[in-house]
Amino acid sequence: MTHEPLVLLPGMMCDARLFGPQIAELSSDMAVMVAPVTQGERIEEIASGLLDLLPKRFALAGLSMGGIVAMELLRRAPDRISRIALMDTNPLAETPVVAANREPQIVKVRSGRLLEVMRDEMKPNYLAPGPYRGEVMELVMDMAETLGPEVFIRQSRALQRRRDQQAVLRKCRTPALVLCGEHDQLCPVKRHSFMAELIPYAELVVIPDAGHLPTLERPAETTEAIRNWMRQPLVLQ
Repeated sequence: MTHEPLVLLPGMMCDARLFGPQIAELSSDMAVMVAPVTQGERIEEIASGLLDLLPKRFALAGLSMGGIVAMELLRRAPDRISRIALMDTNPLAETPVVAANREPQIVKVRSGRLLEVMRDEMKPNYLAPGPYRGEVMELVMDMAETLGPEVFIRQSRALQRRRDQQAVLRKCRTPALVLCGEHDQLCPVKRHSFMAELIPYAELVVIPDAGHLPTLERPAETTEAIRNWMRQPLVLQ
């Protein structure tokens, strides 16, 4: 089976390791690449930088902030995206409350307390209870430490200023997967049902026993959902 290349966009303070299990499984029969969402203080800037690097035409999957960048890519270059997967993400602009809450986090990160901010932010919101929670948490902290404070600040600024993408989703005419963890507190299931209703041909998949990072929390189920989406015919009836 010949596939278009699959481009994966990680979430805030994450790198390719967020998709480690999917890369391992899928790269046996398709081209898979991970593109960084670390370069730029606006979502628009990140997206236009990526368009210069990405293949002519590709399947696109983004998780969390990666999903937000994916929607901006879809807005800018719909003809280059053959299919889209939006995972544990949010099509709405940042609320004033959340935008304001980022300021004290930025101050702490500037003073060398990145890991403390990550830990405080993650505890209530990110992961479902389960036997691998500790391991996943450790990996997330390690990715954050690798990327460092400057990336945290840039990504926070980009998220604060992001636009609402509902109109973009309504216009989407490619096979679309909307996926989230059942216990995602940050981007809840209800938000994903709403997204799936906006997109004319979307399939909604809710991963049981997963929180905000199903790619790591329930890798097999998440990979299967991505594989099924990659198999969908490009011609939509």
